[in-house]
Amino acid sequence: MSSTEAELRPTAGGFERPAQRPPSRRQLVADFGGRYVGAGATGVLFSATGPVAVIMGAASAGSLTASQTASWIFGVFVLNGLLTIVASWAYRMPLSFFWTIPGTVLVGQALGSLTWPEVVGAYIATGILITVLGATGLVARLMALIPHRVVMAMVAGAFLSFGTGLVRAVTSDVLVAGLMVVAWLLVTRSSALAARVPAVLIALVVGLGALAATGGFEPLGAAASSLPLLAAPEFVAPVWSWPACAQLVVPLSITVIAVQNGQGAAVLTAAGHQPPMKVVTVVCGIWSVLAAPLGAISTCLAGPTNALLTAVGERHRQYTAGITCGVLAIGVGLSGPMLVRLLTVVPTSFVAALAGLAMLEALRGAFVGAFMDSPEDTSKRPPLGPLITLLVTISSIQVAGLGAPFWGLVAGVVVTRLLDDHF
Repeated sequence: MSSTEAELRPTAGGFERPAQRPPSRRQLVADFGGRYVGAGATGVLFSATGPVAVIMGAASAGSLTASQTASWIFGVFVLNGLLTIVASWAYRMPLSFFWTIPGTVLVGQALGSLTWPEVVGAYIATGILITVLGATGLVARLMALIPHRVVMAMVAGAFLSFGTGLVRAVTSDVLVAGLMVVAWLLVTRSSALAARVPAVLIALVVGLGALAATGGFEPLGAAASSLPLLAAPEFVAPVWSWPACAQLVVPLSITVIAVQNGQGAAVLTAAGHQPPMKVVTVVCGIWSVLAAPLGAISTCLAGPTNALLTAVGERHRQYTAGITCGVLAIGVGLSGPMLVRLLTVVPTSFVAALAGLAMLEALRGAFVGAFMDSPEDTSKRPPLGPLITLLVTISSIQVAGLGAPFWGLVAGVVVTRLLDDHF
């Protein structure tokens, strides 16, 4: 199919379907190549390093057991890997699905006042809401009510602790965390090297080497040592709680629809693809409901991973990178207990440095989205709403059982309507 040929055909219900049939086995074999396999592997390596460290941080904040954490990792990799394989094959484009990283940060903060079953119940409610919004076409109307600047300011506030955690890690463990930062800087500075391997992966390898050289590994705890070699999913019975749903459902839905799916769509569109966003939204909602009993947070279209999948090769063959990514993701999910063991024996400074480096680009993007002037902005003064959202989000307040990110969104919308839109 040529680059100018339409990849999607609309149906009566507005759901996009592929313009061609899925590729046959012979076509799959012909389209695969080393570059695409490498891109798929790179995408999984990115997801299995810094973003998994974010999960470990959230699990630690909620005092989850090692088996609950391994089940969470199983769900976000295995189930989303299956979805990635099917979607990439059916639509002949790389459609990589993983989990909402901003949402994971919000859950880590909420677990201080919520139980794990209550969070799982909120996951299911979030999936149902996303499905309804996608199927009815109400997504655009909802997002029009919440300024994009305010959403990104909420994300920036949620991510800010990773940046400060990185600084503290370097000051408390200069040798290990400092070497990780140096490695990350060197790879990021080299455009040729950064295009081939994630900088956070090199930082991970360097950090592990420094720990081995200095004897910095910690003893394996009894809970982690009892984990099986391969994942054994642990099902969680959801508990329906109004405070949990009120605190998490709307912010989680926004991070999936506006932040993650929006970023993923922008990446794929820039690469010449036409992502089926109505189908993507509905599938993210359904998959979120299916994954929730495993403790897995909401599914989303992964922006950074899809950027890696579309970075090489011919456009019409890039779907094979997506299939590769999905297959390898299943392997990572099955070996979730080993990941948990690895991240259990490393010091907290290592995890903080790894997560901080992985989140730097997302943190910068959030601040740019919240505070950078756009060409369409003709206001006489910079908007105040994003700043208020940021301040409330980082305040860690709890009002009426609802956390700071929720109130940050509320305060930002109110200030925008009362002040920013007035000038």
